[in-house]
Amino acid sequence: MSQQSRPLPAGNRDGDGQLLITRHAPVDRVFHWITALAVLVLLASAFVPILGLKFSWVPLHWITGVVLTAAVLFHLLRAFPRLRCMWIRVKDFRDLAGGRRAAKYTLAQKLMHAAMGLAVLVVTATGVVMLAKVDTPLWQRNPYLLESDTWGWVYVLHGAAALVILTLTMAHIYFSLLPEKRAYLRAMIGGQMTREEAAVFHDPQRWSGQRKDDPRENHT
Repeated sequence: MSQQSRPLPAGNRDGDGQLLITRHAPVDRVFHWITALAVLVLLASAFVPILGLKFSWVPLHWITGVVLTAAVLFHLLRAFPRLRCMWIRVKDFRDLAGGRRAAKYTLAQKLMHAAMGLAVLVVTATGVVMLAKVDTPLWQRNPYLLESDTWGWVYVLHGAAALVILTLTMAHIYFSLLPEKRAYLRAMIGGQMTREEAAVFHDPQRWSGQRKDDPRENHT
């Protein structure tokens, strides 16, 4: 029986009868939206005061930063065994040049993940160090933890990473709202997309939406 004539497997279907496949597990969606909310709050509390709106932003900023750090650590521990599926490989560029569809993640998605992931790691690492300059109910500030020159580099790295995150966040929101990318947004909200939507950018032979072969990077 050919690939085209093979009957669709049983499963959930949308209102038009199209087969729904799972793209994001509930825990991944919860992580994504907690991270997104934390990043937006951090960006707002960091840049809005620069525009002239004065409010007590420091407590909101550092508490949200702790939440983001906890979320990132959780994601690293949970996703580490599956990290290879996000590796950027030479084959990804060859597939793009040859017009071949990707497995679960396209090259653009991998590049966005790598850039955003690196920026978030830098901003959280430097943010944790900067907590030494904040008085909290849990500890007293210690501005002499590092030399002044070292503090300068910490602030430079933190600010540069924040600007990268701001740029990538705006790009991420823009692309998620494009009609041709709307299925990804629905999948991040509800966890599923139709097989037909997935087949536009993803090879069903390499990613079928089934947990047992999600993703099938070995089919390369």
